[in-house]
Amino acid sequence: MPSPCSLLPKLTADGSYTFFSTEFGEAYHSQFGARQEAEFKFVEPTQLRQKARQQKSLRLLDVCYGLGYNTAAALTAIWDVNPNCDVEVVGLELDPTVPQAAIAHNLLNDWSPLVPQLTQLATTHQLTTDRLQAKLLLGDARQSIQTLQASGFQADAVFLDPFSPPTCPQLWTVEFLGYVARCMHSSGILATYSCAASVRAALQTAGLKIGSTSPVGRRSPGTVASWNDLALPPLSQEEREHLQTRAAIPYRDPQLCDSAEIICQRRIQEQQTSPLEPTSRWRKRRSKNAN
Repeated sequence: MPSPCSLLPKLTADGSYTFFSTEFGEAYHSQFGARQEAEFKFVEPTQLRQKARQQKSLRLLDVCYGLGYNTAAALTAIWDVNPNCDVEVVGLELDPTVPQAAIAHNLLNDWSPLVPQLTQLATTHQLTTDRLQAKLLLGDARQSIQTLQASGFQADAVFLDPFSPPTCPQLWTVEFLGYVARCMHSSGILATYSCAASVRAALQTAGLKIGSTSPVGRRSPGTVASWNDLALPPLSQEEREHLQTRAAIPYRDPQLCDSAEIICQRRIQEQQTSPLEPTSRWRKRRSKNAN
């Protein structure tokens, strides 16, 4: 793993910074704005401000805690509307040097009142104050989520923020997302930046209803999911059609231990034998009809 000092800040369009992962070949956030992404892809879709006005306590599950932006934005939003709300945060993170580097480079100063608490969380991986209980579960999230589910944890909001599905398919599989779903309260909401049909299909296979969030800084929308769809923005006709193509064949990892290469190859093989319409053919047909 890299040292915290070896991760160099990269400026995004809204003036906030992110890091670039050489292991995954991707930045941790959109180039259009790291701070903006935390707020509009995760905090707003999970309706945390509304929940904080109605509830005395909230539980958050931050899958791929990373720099800590999603948690920081969520805590700020919650305590802005209800300073007395008790919050429990569980973050799943593979690489502890990432949150440590964010602290070392002062990247959390946009949420400056939280810096002391988030510094302790990044350093000791646990924190208890009068209104916040937080811990980071380090290592492979596929194992951590099983332990968390067995403990009975039920989240009011889930931030699903791994690297992209082709790059990190391990955390977008039917099996992993099934465990994530079982860690959600009956009224909980999951939010992710991804609109991939494979991800949406996996969430549906886990028993969740899905909706589409507005694009933020890019053409693609995000996805929200919950156990009921009463408060979810609906999918467009095009998005519903996309889920009937081979793109919607999800990633699978039956024993939650396979490599990215094996998981991707398994999906390719399933796509090749699927009776579903090839996605490329659907796109051509849709484009032709549009003209």
